[in-house]
Amino acid sequence: MKFVHKILAASLIGGFASLAAAQTVGVSWSNFQEERWKTDEAAIKAELAKLGASYISADAGGSPEKQLADVDGLIAKGAKALIILAMDKDAILPALAKAKAKNLPVVAYDRLIEAPGVFYITFDNKEVGREQARGVFKVKQKGNFVFIKGSPTDPNANFLRDGQGEVLAAAIKSGDIKVVGEEYTDGWKPEVAQKNMEQILTKNGGKVDAVVASNDGTAGGVIAALSAKGIKGVPVSGQDGDHAALNRIALGSQTVSVWKDARELGKEAAAAAVALAKGQKVPGTVTWADGEKKVPLQSKFLKPVSITKDNLDVVIKAGWISKDEACKGVDKATAPAACK
Repeated sequence: MKFVHKILAASLIGGFASLAAAQTVGVSWSNFQEERWKTDEAAIKAELAKLGASYISADAGGSPEKQLADVDGLIAKGAKALIILAMDKDAILPALAKAKAKNLPVVAYDRLIEAPGVFYITFDNKEVGREQARGVFKVKQKGNFVFIKGSPTDPNANFLRDGQGEVLAAAIKSGDIKVVGEEYTDGWKPEVAQKNMEQILTKNGGKVDAVVASNDGTAGGVIAALSAKGIKGVPVSGQDGDHAALNRIALGSQTVSVWKDARELGKEAAAAAVALAKGQKVPGTVTWADGEKKVPLQSKFLKPVSITKDNLDVVIKAGWISKDEACKGVDKATAPAACK
């Protein structure tokens, strides 16, 4: 009987180990130093824990080459599903081939990886672009406009620009808006955005009336360039709801940040990875094929929310940022309602 009990115990232990391995999700981050990814990670971890799964991760630090090695490492550590925030949409493809060879599902997180079998989850990035343009256009309907785009290796950069263009096309065609500068931002780096903006200002003699910047990091670089030239009152867009950007909205130096609640995106991605690892369907998916290669992908899109000085209270009430942090340094006499 003791021998039988030992066999049963060993079998149970082996079964539990197998179950744990089957629920290990590996997350490959492109550039974890950006503020928002820490929020995403916390949400992914929390949902995986809730679902009885484990979390392992690696940070490519902005290197497409390292990201390939990172994915190899996550597979070697027993990941049974992968969530990948790609640094480069094309450079990451060999990693997908390795995952496919081992029958591991891949969730393309926030940034498109256009390859058969990938599950794509993000916010509606064209709508984010539309909201950025609407936010700026509401303040400035005519004049010299600048577009500071995202990284050329990230498909989101072009989705955003497409959405921005839809909103501003008529005013550009009529001549009310003149595009005096348009640049990609390598790696989405604020310092690159700042340099690009400085060069555009020099080229145009400082005559810039509005800037459609594609995220809060690039917006920060743009605002630094404007401030260095003593230029105030230029509407600037962004996205992500970075705390620094929300404070800039309260202070009046940034016009809009299109908030993508990373807590919700992280939660949904974690749930999708676990479901796919179990061979289950993910609720709320659609078939989407609007990428450059027109590859049909099972996808899930979440809805973004524009944050301006008029509804800054939305992110405060949601617990995304404290009132003290959002309203730091704000003059009470000119403060938005959320800071009073």
